Amino acid sequence: MVNPDHSIADTEKPVPQAIPVTLQVNGIVHHLKILPWVTLLDALRDRIGLTGTKKGCDHGQCGACTVLVDGIRVNACLTLAIMKDGAAVTTVEGLETDGNLHALQQAFVKHDAFQCGYCTSGQILSALGLLNEGQARTKEEIRELMSGNLCRCGTYPNIVAAIQEVMQAKEGAT
Repeated sequence: MVNPDHSIADTEKPVPQAIPVTLQVNGIVHHLKILPWVTLLDALRDRIGLTGTKKGCDHGQCGACTVLVDGIRVNACLTLAIMKDGAAVTTVEGLETDGNLHALQQAFVKHDAFQCGYCTSGQILSALGLLNEGQARTKEEIRELMSGNLCRCGTYPNIVAAIQEVMQAKEGAT
């Protein structure tokens, strides 16, 4: 039964407003006006036009959407863009320098660490985050710390080999 004391105006919900958000993506500042529920993944792909970050499961279970936010790996599908206002975001498009692939990208190519390639950008960004964290020393530790990124094609041994090569080169340089 309808309550006669409520008018239509009382039951109308406020219309959400777009919120200004600033993201520094791959070194370029982007000023966006987005609705509060827009994920970082959708902001990157649909608003900024960087489609290298993939939408896989859209539930944070596959890692295809992994990007670095202020150097830390995050699942962009689970992160609201407004939560990262002012943050520096790195996507796979931001890894090459002057036309040269990042060492991880080169190692993935060298070790054939992809088959269909859909997960590759998330794998590479997660691997870069892993290297930044400095917690992995062994193949087993690499596997454990990369466990949030799934490869349905089964290239795990090649991915671990690529990461291990870059990790060893980095350790040899220090």
